[in-house]
Amino acid sequence: MDPAAVLDAVRRYPDWPRPGTTFCDVRGVLADGALFASVVEHLADAVADAAEGTPVDTVLGVETRGLALGAAVAPRIGAGFVPVARAGRLPPDVEHDEFALEYGSDLVAVPRAAVGDGRRVVIIDAVLATGATLAATARLVRRCGAEVVGVGVLVELVALGGRSHLPDLPLWAVAQED
Repeated sequence: MDPAAVLDAVRRYPDWPRPGTTFCDVRGVLADGALFASVVEHLADAVADAAEGTPVDTVLGVETRGLALGAAVAPRIGAGFVPVARAGRLPPDVEHDEFALEYGSDLVAVPRAAVGDGRRVVIIDAVLATGATLAATARLVRRCGAEVVGVGVLVELVALGGRSHLPDLPLWAVAQED
């Protein structure tokens, strides 16, 4: 896996969606079949290593950009897939968590039954920035009684310190950017 190829395929949009925020658009990675396949294999291998021979039951893909990655990784490791959605986008019987963003707050939700007691769960997202979304998702999973095996991301924006919000979890980043 060539992390430089991943970073080259990511477009950056300064001051979007808010001034001072740079949006990392990963569609270039998803649109390149060979690169996308390589990323999926890299993440699946990282999950297998972290799982240490014990099956992972469920891969959670964080809306929206983590959905494609998570859905592609899940069958590769023999797991089911469940989306993590923003507020109001899943039917009732969800567990939710509100968290602070650099420009406000947001809410994530997961279906309770999909991440119930005793399941082993991996969380996949496209970008690790401040870590707030992934930390909220990990709290949700634990509140539902499941174990978080680890977190995988396509790109980690190291300068934003998001990893510090997930200190007790294995974290795999395909590429890192300062």
